[in-house]
Amino acid sequence: MRKVIFQMLISLDGYFEGSNKEIDWHNVDAEFNDYAISNLKNVDTLLFGRVTYELMAAYWPTEDAMKNDPIVAAAMNDTAKIVVSRTLKYISWENTKLIRENIPAELKKLKQQPGKAIAVFGSSDLGVTLIENDLIDEFQFIVNPLILGGGKTIFTGIRHRLPLKLVSARTFKNGNVLLTYHPIRKEN
Repeated sequence: MRKVIFQMLISLDGYFEGSNKEIDWHNVDAEFNDYAISNLKNVDTLLFGRVTYELMAAYWPTEDAMKNDPIVAAAMNDTAKIVVSRTLKYISWENTKLIRENIPAELKKLKQQPGKAIAVFGSSDLGVTLIENDLIDEFQFIVNPLILGGGKTIFTGIRHRLPLKLVSARTFKNGNVLLTYHPIRKEN
């Protein structure tokens, strides 16, 4: 079974975006880029909610993305993508499929298919849906050394506790800390 990895950059006080939905505070440098490139080699499908999809689709296929970050841009454009949305009317980014209905069932089927890991970058609302349906196998939180003081917290809307087990931690030279957790699932 394929695993679903949920990755999010967050502030020290637990926000993934600022009060005006800004993400200009992300602490990204060459070491982080190397990590991102390495991480993309372990996945063959990217999973997005509508808002994150629209942001990604507006940037990665552009000439600027290919000029500024050609390796990541090529990986983002070439990798299969799935956008989960009940409201999105059409998709324009190559290698993208839209799921509108029976979302948990469709994602369970996707996990059963052969392949590498499925990565969810951003998409906090989708993350809530995935958590509520026990579909996330690994959480990767990249904590930026910054207190935002306001914005949207990462899992607004979660209705139950989900205990996690820390499986690794990595400190980046720029002060970011990558915390990797696995959910502690009850034995049946």
